[in-house]
Amino acid sequence: QVQLVESGGGLVQAGGSLRLSCAASGRSASAYGMGWFRQAPGKEREFVAALNGYGGGTTYCDAVKGRFTISRDNAKNTVYLQMNFLNPEDTAVYYCAVARYSGTRTNLYDYNYWGQGTQVTVSS
Repeated sequence: QVQLVESGGGLVQAGGSLRLSCAASGRSASAYGMGWFRQAPGKEREFVAALNGYGGGTTYCDAVKGRFTISRDNAKNTVYLQMNFLNPEDTAVYYCAVARYSGTRTNLYDYNYWGQGTQVTVSS
């Protein structure tokens, strides 16, 4: 079992930055892919970013490429999402997740452990 706790969300003005953290406890998640997803009100949960086991490769959705960076610190069993140049369309609850496999995964059904989410609100 893996427990995930996100933090770092909040209210920020357009153009600002936030860094989300996701701390994993229980068994180590370092060998598995990890990802960030988000869900805006009235919308389905969507993929944001992922990195593979041991942090060797990353992938992003087109909407955040060049603005967001996913990284992990395996010693701390923590994954991060640095979000720059935020805009109101980024407003959502952000969830981190641990994948069933080691690769980068963009499909939420490839993830079997989820955090409770953290709210990010970007004002215009």
